[in-house]
Amino acid sequence: MMITKLFRGFFPCLLVLVSITWGSAQNIQSIPSTDNQLTDNRLGEPRHLDLAYKFPEYDSKEKWLTRASQLRKQILASAGLLPMPPKTPISATIFGKIDRGDHTIEKVYFQSYPGVYVTGNLYRPKNTSAQSKKLPAVLCPHGHWAYGRLENTSLNSGPARAISFARQGYVAFSYDMVGYVDNTAISHKFADHNLTGREALWGINLLGLQLWNSIRSIDFLLTLPEVDANSIACTGESGGGTQTFLLTAVDERIKVAAPVNMVSFIMQGGSLCENAPNLRIDTNNVEIAALMAPRPMMLVSATGDWTKNMLTSEYPAIRNIYHLFEAEDKLTAIQINAPHNYNQASREGVYGWFAHWMLGRAEITPLKEKSASIPSLAELMVFFGRQRPENELNEAQLAQFLIEQGKQQIEEALPRDAAGRERFKEKFGEALKYSLMAEYPELIEITHRADTVRANNVVTTRMKISRPERHDLVQVTIRESEKPVENSFVLVLSAADTLGGNEGAKAKRERDALIASLLQTGYTVVTIDCFPAHQAAVAGKYKFFTTYNRTDGANRVQDILTTTSFLAQMSRGLAEKASLKIVALDKAGPWAFLARGLMPQCDKALIDAAQFDTSSEEEFLKSLPIPGIRRAGDFVTAVAIAPLAPLRIHNTGEKFQTTRMAGIYRQLGRAEDFQSQQKALSNAEIISWLSAK
Repeated sequence: MMITKLFRGFFPCLLVLVSITWGSAQNIQSIPSTDNQLTDNRLGEPRHLDLAYKFPEYDSKEKWLTRASQLRKQILASAGLLPMPPKTPISATIFGKIDRGDHTIEKVYFQSYPGVYVTGNLYRPKNTSAQSKKLPAVLCPHGHWAYGRLENTSLNSGPARAISFARQGYVAFSYDMVGYVDNTAISHKFADHNLTGREALWGINLLGLQLWNSIRSIDFLLTLPEVDANSIACTGESGGGTQTFLLTAVDERIKVAAPVNMVSFIMQGGSLCENAPNLRIDTNNVEIAALMAPRPMMLVSATGDWTKNMLTSEYPAIRNIYHLFEAEDKLTAIQINAPHNYNQASREGVYGWFAHWMLGRAEITPLKEKSASIPSLAELMVFFGRQRPENELNEAQLAQFLIEQGKQQIEEALPRDAAGRERFKEKFGEALKYSLMAEYPELIEITHRADTVRANNVVTTRMKISRPERHDLVQVTIRESEKPVENSFVLVLSAADTLGGNEGAKAKRERDALIASLLQTGYTVVTIDCFPAHQAAVAGKYKFFTTYNRTDGANRVQDILTTTSFLAQMSRGLAEKASLKIVALDKAGPWAFLARGLMPQCDKALIDAAQFDTSSEEEFLKSLPIPGIRRAGDFVTAVAIAPLAPLRIHNTGEKFQTTRMAGIYRQLGRAEDFQSQQKALSNAEIISWLSAK
């Protein structure tokens, strides 16, 4: 029997990984395991913005670089920027110059997307055109102050900061958060990501728009002939500090940075613009800020806010990453005895640090800020007394534009040959992976315990498998008849346990009937207990739940991947590798589609489409509310990047569209391996297809 061979061949090899005492193959002892290994932490307290987080340990530069690459993709996917949207002409308008003797101030607006405007002020040293050497530049995002970039108090002065930079020899661009001062066509509540609207499905969110505006602000600076492309810095406070470390994380054109009063283990940012779905799953602001390494960075903190532990907590953690690069001299930290701020003392610390790395100053000590008169609001506001651009988009128009742009990107990238398929995997395959925040794990990440019983000529083995580092848990049941017909696993997936009432009872009857038929035919059948309906019970108690936690659907996809990886590792204990076939019933069909896309092996898959309406955003929000899933290309991408093995889709009705899926198989010369039909298959038809060679 296959299970007997597996237990004799596979499980003893795990003794090097976990301490296990095995009985005979048909009378397996319960495997001792710690409570932590058998606890599903996903069902405990959710992660949230006010938890106290820790920094993972990285003992080599190579491990950190691998993690850094993953984090950058996670940030971009969370922001709806994976793959990166096309960059359109910014068409900058610069006007209203004020001559201040040693510097000038101008008003600026340009397009980050067509009809979406970034607004701000450009501060330049005087007579830059006469200089032979190009100038360094500084981006100045701001926090959630009443006057935004124009705030001018003892706690923070955006104009004083930019004026000082210009006087020191930088080109400084101070620009608006979305919804502040001149940037008011889109509000600061744009695309709230509570998964009640279509925007979340398409990766559309306020954080992503602001990050894109920052990326395009670098592009704007590089249109100025006097700016040195290799000498661009960024510094902002509070929410502007979040913008600073997110920008530095994903855009290496920023060479020096100073995130102010935001990098913390104990508070991750309370604004919508600092929390996008999936952004901080399994990570936190400190790890994200460390992505600046080994470029020079100053961490500015205050005794009166959530950065109060900087010098003893966050700074040493990030310093460990700089140590891996032998670049500890490129990281520093200061703390100001003040409430939440970007006050003069904080600014002077940043001036000194920037001057050392960008202007050739020998010291890194604070550089004194000269007093300056601040222009009036009318002198600085871009659209004061000026008509706004005629093509400016409102929120509904912007959301529609981004959706249409996303659709076009997918359509243009669909693979038409093997090389195109690899390119598609690099773009949309990664987007799907980071939308789901799922992975196909390795053997060493899985522990288990099992008990086996024999009844009615069927050997039933129940296991609890877990990835210890994630502390998740999957209940797996393997049923094998006494006379198996082939060396094969059939993984039967069903949403029956998550469905209530008559629908759930019907699904259970159909699942159990199919399992019985498969066993009678001689198949080894594997089932899992799907992740329960958990999200709805807890999400309402925490702000930005999906920023920190996977959705139920994503957890179910992960459980399928964990199980199939475990089965693949079990198969290695056989002289002949066992094949893996998947049969997904009822509303488990969509989970199987997505999981199959991230599997390295699936020999056959028969999936019930459950008449899912692939054209309906409401259907996704009701049945598969996974952030960014539409932006990643959902089922089409999953088919395009999955192993090109036989795939049959049934019960499509008239709503589940398979035309592009069939086209992918056809373009890649595997048309015969793809089938679809509107009606549901009977159990006999399912078994017949599985058995066909």
